[in-house]
Amino acid sequence: MNKVIIRDYLPKDYPKLMQLWESLDLSNPMRGENNEVIENTLQIGGKLPIMETAEYQTIGTACLTNDGRRIYLHHFGIDKEWQNNGLAKRLLKECLQFAKEKKMQIKLELHKNNIAALQLYKKGGFKYLGDYLVFIIRDI
Repeated sequence: MNKVIIRDYLPKDYPKLMQLWESLDLSNPMRGENNEVIENTLQIGGKLPIMETAEYQTIGTACLTNDGRRIYLHHFGIDKEWQNNGLAKRLLKECLQFAKEKKMQIKLELHKNNIAALQLYKKGGFKYLGDYLVFIIRDI
């Protein structure tokens, strides 16, 4: 396997990031993701680790937002061609380290049918909070 690194997001990463998110169904126009939103997220204490190959191919990502009380993990994914190589575990470890450094809880939402992610997060130490319903207003 080629050498893979994890580094912080740079604005020049935006096109590759969006391409990866779209390929993994992590992005859609309803979410309002753009470079400005990402930059704002980073300025207020978030983090966006980028996993890439030695050839600068973006193959993994996670987005960590900070509401001042806890860290939220989302947009976590590994390129389909690179899955099942232990990279998700490595990326998750990076995310957990960020929360530890911030001395904050870390929380995520997960689709109930995403069994692979469920197993990863359980192995990573996440605990199920119960049958919460999630609501949102996108256009307020």
